[in-house]
Amino acid sequence: MDCDVKDLGLVERGRQRIDWAAAEMRVLALIRERFEKEKPLEGLRIAACLHVTSETANLVETLQAGGAEVALCASNPLSTQDDVAAALCDQSGIFVFAIKGEDSETYYRHIRAVLDYRPHITMDDGADLVGILHKERRDQLPEIVEGTEETTTGVIRLRSMAENGVLAYPIVAVNDADTKHLFDNRFGTGQSTIDAILRSTNLLLAGRTVVVCGYGMCGRGVASRARGLGARVIVTEVAPLPALEAVMEGYTVMPLRDAAREGDVFVTVTGDTAVIRREHVESMKDGAVLANSGHFDVEIDKEALRELGGEPQRIKDLVDQYTQPDGRRVYLLAEGRLVNLAAAEGHPAAVMDMSFANQALCVEWIARQRGRLEVAVHPVPPEIDAEVALLKLRAMGVEIDELTEEQRSYLSSWELGT
Repeated sequence: MDCDVKDLGLVERGRQRIDWAAAEMRVLALIRERFEKEKPLEGLRIAACLHVTSETANLVETLQAGGAEVALCASNPLSTQDDVAAALCDQSGIFVFAIKGEDSETYYRHIRAVLDYRPHITMDDGADLVGILHKERRDQLPEIVEGTEETTTGVIRLRSMAENGVLAYPIVAVNDADTKHLFDNRFGTGQSTIDAILRSTNLLLAGRTVVVCGYGMCGRGVASRARGLGARVIVTEVAPLPALEAVMEGYTVMPLRDAAREGDVFVTVTGDTAVIRREHVESMKDGAVLANSGHFDVEIDKEALRELGGEPQRIKDLVDQYTQPDGRRVYLLAEGRLVNLAAAEGHPAAVMDMSFANQALCVEWIARQRGRLEVAVHPVPPEIDAEVALLKLRAMGVEIDELTEEQRSYLSSWELGT
């Protein structure tokens, strides 16, 4: 296979990891079973820029079962599971270009390698693939049918492109599906972020103060899990509505300039840049721990950390110590990159089951819509969202009620009242 992976000797371990995840991804398994029979993606080439994990492996194998040819690269230099990459390359016939810890030059070379396969559909997580297409490969744009986007940060970038008249083809915002962001972003990010912090530091969170920067769905998940482990949680926000929600849900809300003096552990989940800056670091306690669970490594100002503490000392895996002139130490996890994937295994497979079921069904849908969608960022069709929710409930063995004819009539009538 035409691949660039770390070590093909890791194939067996990678396959075991993929199979372990598959046992938790029963909705995707149902879709794969249907895809194998119907081949709805026959003849399509898909370029995917996603975190190369065991869960992603189950997605790309599902797409392949549907008849697609798939080329895969990493959407973050530190998120690749090298054994999974090896198994996909050697056993599954997926073109894989991903190595954990790859430098920036290799990261972008891998994105370009995936685009060399002249895809019809793009599948992105952060919009780096789409960005390279629009900046460097404009000659390929007429060949693209449509695309999908997995994460909040990518959707923000794509909407900016659309608003500025730059976006050249339709893209479905998978992130915005209820069965994605209400579960993946909240329960997945919440659990995997705390998991990564604990794996990296072995800190006891009970009794400590955890500052969560951003109270979107990801921030809600992190705050909930930290509180569940006994931490006092402070939320910082710039938007009044989520700030008010955080207050009503029992969290302390204050500006980051004040929280910086109180926090023991800081987690950024905003999707924005320069959230934790020099003025915040200068007032932090000795031993403060900084982690980012936003998509890009721009939420914590690493240059400010170097200005204040010089070059970092790597004191354990993925933990860098910055020592300020007065001796206070600040610890940065995973180089400020996506901590839940760099220092742990990312979201649990059971929650990624819904996210990737949306991806698979949206790819099938856009293949059917070929040439009929306007150039814009589109929502996931409600029927796909509902189908994923129903399939997940069935996979969990959960039954729900159905409306009676009387109830349907009541809800559709304007004549009935008090």
